[in-house]
Amino acid sequence: MRKLVLFDFDGTLTYKDSFLEFIKFYHGSFKFYLGFAWHLPSLVLFKLKIIPNWKAKELIISHFFRGEDLEKFNKIGDTFASEEIPKMLRPKAEKKLAAHIEAGDEIYLVSASCENWLASWCKDKGIGLIATRLEVVNGQITGKIDGKNCYGPEKEYRVREVLDLNKYADITAYGDSSGDKELL
Repeated sequence: MRKLVLFDFDGTLTYKDSFLEFIKFYHGSFKFYLGFAWHLPSLVLFKLKIIPNWKAKELIISHFFRGEDLEKFNKIGDTFASEEIPKMLRPKAEKKLAAHIEAGDEIYLVSASCENWLASWCKDKGIGLIATRLEVVNGQITGKIDGKNCYGPEKEYRVREVLDLNKYADITAYGDSSGDKELL
């Protein structure tokens, strides 16, 4: 029986939100701030809990990425993973992750961020990934989430969908926000 370790990403392993940083990396700061200014009313509604997390996220994904070619998107995601993610990592969290890797634990990143910019980073580390998936039609991003946003209860559901938890003698989870409550 092995040890399973589950890490949230944004805020737990990183000190910045990778979704926001990826948008800046992809489009530049000017378009980033302009886009968020355009969606300020929706973001206020989200903060007031009038619209759910997934809906606000889809509005932003749609604004910035609807119609983007998936192959191009993934290539930029790979570049982001190799160039930007290392700059965002919390040193103590990175050491903790490295210790679990060295111990031979089975590790999964469980994130509300999209798998497109996390996949190559996880592959390089030799860890599994459970994350939000983007809907793609005819090789283009639609701006919608494929399934549900991997946040809150969906994190627990997706972990149980991917892993047989009875196979592990010990399970450790790391998270930093209310969106990780069910994961923890």
